[in-house]
Amino acid sequence: MRRIPGGQVTLHDARLKVQRTVDVQDFEIGVFPITEEQLAEVLPIPSHHPRRPAADVSWLRAVHFCNAASEWEGLDPVYHFDGEEVSWDVTADGYRLPTGAEWEFACRAGSTGPHYAPLPDAAWTGADGVRTPQDVGGKLPNLHGLFDTLGNVWEWCWDLLDPARYDDYRVFRGGGFADDAWSVRASVRRGGAPRMHHEDVGVRVARGFFDTPGEALGLSAQADR
Repeated sequence: MRRIPGGQVTLHDARLKVQRTVDVQDFEIGVFPITEEQLAEVLPIPSHHPRRPAADVSWLRAVHFCNAASEWEGLDPVYHFDGEEVSWDVTADGYRLPTGAEWEFACRAGSTGPHYAPLPDAAWTGADGVRTPQDVGGKLPNLHGLFDTLGNVWEWCWDLLDPARYDDYRVFRGGGFADDAWSVRASVRRGGAPRMHHEDVGVRVARGFFDTPGEALGLSAQADR
């Protein structure tokens, strides 16, 4: 985990042609996406390539992993479940998914362009001609020391994508190993249903709690709507 000092990030929605500036508090985020080996240590899932980012992970599996990892380390689980309805206890100190604002703030590491470094140096993309996720840490990190925020696998966030159009779809960020340069950008948001899983979607965990619910972004479906 790497501690990220708080600040501000401006989020852009190219489709809706809107932008907003969000205040981000101090938080922690994984230096790497969760690997197959780490996932297999916590959930009953085989690890065939230990150093590759865990992929084919649904949003629901990602939040269950966060809670299991929290319990493993004696931390307070963040997520509460009512069937497949998930709520976030913002006062809990365990592992969780980053918000979209936290993810982009961490990825940019002070940069303002679409990439924090020349894309071939920073990310595994379709231009590399690879057919699977690659071992983490093979490209340049950003100035926070985070690897693979761009390319390799997309990473789930807490936020709803666009409830008016897509109901319960959740956001994933960062681009994948088969994507072109337009998709592998700090600002691009895509998403899928909570049970959806693809070969190029994984997860990077965060930590950081809030004293009051209003301090966090994307706390609930109502707030996001």
